[in-house]
Amino acid sequence: MKAEPQPADIKAAQDVIASFQKARKSLRMYPSNNPIYVRTIEDVFRRLDNILEIGPLELGVRQNEILFGDTPVYTASGMEDNLAFFFFKDGLREISFKSGLTLEETREFLEAISQDSGMDEDIVTLLWEKDLEHIKYVIDENFLLEDETYETEAVLHAREETTPEEDLKRAHSEAFSASTPLSAPEIVPLSSADFEELMRAVRLDSADKLIKLISILFDILSDCQPAVYPEVAGIIKSALEHSIRKGDLSSALGIFSAMDAVPPEGPVSDLLKKEMKKVQAHASSLELVKALGEHLDSGQIRDEEMLIDYVRRLDSSAIASLIAVLGDLKTMEARKTVMNALAFLGNKDLNALAKGLSDPRWYVVRNIIHIFRKMEDRRCVDFVIKASRHSDVRVRIEVIRALGELGGQGVIQTVRDALGDSEFSVRSSAARALGMLKTEPARMILMQHMAGKDFMQADFNEKKEFFEVLSGWNGPESEAYMIKCLRAGSLFHKGRTDELKACAAYALGLMGAKNALPLLHKLRDSKNRTISDYAFNAIKRIEYGN
Repeated sequence: MKAEPQPADIKAAQDVIASFQKARKSLRMYPSNNPIYVRTIEDVFRRLDNILEIGPLELGVRQNEILFGDTPVYTASGMEDNLAFFFFKDGLREISFKSGLTLEETREFLEAISQDSGMDEDIVTLLWEKDLEHIKYVIDENFLLEDETYETEAVLHAREETTPEEDLKRAHSEAFSASTPLSAPEIVPLSSADFEELMRAVRLDSADKLIKLISILFDILSDCQPAVYPEVAGIIKSALEHSIRKGDLSSALGIFSAMDAVPPEGPVSDLLKKEMKKVQAHASSLELVKALGEHLDSGQIRDEEMLIDYVRRLDSSAIASLIAVLGDLKTMEARKTVMNALAFLGNKDLNALAKGLSDPRWYVVRNIIHIFRKMEDRRCVDFVIKASRHSDVRVRIEVIRALGELGGQGVIQTVRDALGDSEFSVRSSAARALGMLKTEPARMILMQHMAGKDFMQADFNEKKEFFEVLSGWNGPESEAYMIKCLRAGSLFHKGRTDELKACAAYALGLMGAKNALPLLHKLRDSKNRTISDYAFNAIKRIEYGN
């Protein structure tokens, strides 16, 4: 029975949660190179490191509570600034910090949970992409896969006693023993009884025996008549299927290695290769790929390097099978593995991979976009653009992120159109994508949008986001525009104008714009608290570096 946490441990856990809350505010306020930003992460890491000396920190997540054991260490109500609800709404039900946690992992975790709610509503995806070794989490799969249905299959494995290996070899030897000492020998084909024994041997439980069987089968192929090729290839196909259904990738790779050794030239090689192609096509079928996916879901197959080696042997028809399976997988680790496999195999046929964009399930489409993004191949741009008007906002966000990273022709117009999206998260992603493109046309598009009436009516956080992106072009044009905003005055819509001034002050601080200091000093005494605070912080950044 697990011991109840001691009062000192509970207090330490409460301090850790409080440091998370403080970090979320600081990381949103300061740029990553700011000393406060760095010290905040170091403080959280120190607190976590201290408590991990006692043991793993396992936190349960409820809608308005975070638990340490059965003891609430954080309680809040409502949705505003509610850390528990922030985790809970995206399906997180437990977060665990393990011994060995690094400062870098702490930074990545804090940056993930410090995203503005409008920026990315899927914290699970952020944590999954970072793949933190010493930070694990449990998710409510029913919540994340609300549109998915899963089939369960009862797989029956017939385990029969088989003929000993010596008998199998003897049967092989006897089948080919008939010959004459004169002229060309007459090769006696395998009998139906021989094939029956081989099929029974395929169902052996021992991987070592299966590999030996495969070696025998390929020896048979080198000696037998071409008419026997289909029958022997059928046994090889059955052996491969048996290996995959058992989750034995090692044996399956052994079969492919034997196939690779088939001579590239010779009078019968074309016939033999044709049969081997059929074996490869069967391995790429939905039936076997689905069986592979089930083993990934169960955790039986964990060696991703071996899986990629196996996928490398499949033909391009496996792409459609992998996409179909991707939408049915239950665990995030399995999905990640299949996505990595698709990123590798997709290079064989980009068009086949792009067909996944027509899948009716939004999460499959988003995953395909993420795969294109991961491939870092500009040939993917045209496919990604076609999904830019998808009905689901999460897909549109992934499209814009991918375009910002891929770049290339046609990207900038699509990103520009996204600035007019009805969702703030898409507009914000579009602004960041322009910042990643970092071209002069991209800067002009961003500034034109910021000069429009729609931007004036935007929420303060959206304005701040756009000004921060513009500060990435640390040049005279951007600085002049922001100083112009600081000097702006208006008899009408004064509140909106004041927001622009505060955002401009924030961005000038990020840029370290010393030319703006006289104006910032004046605004520090503004009666508007927001302007005053942002001007004060900008002055500190410019003059003192903090």
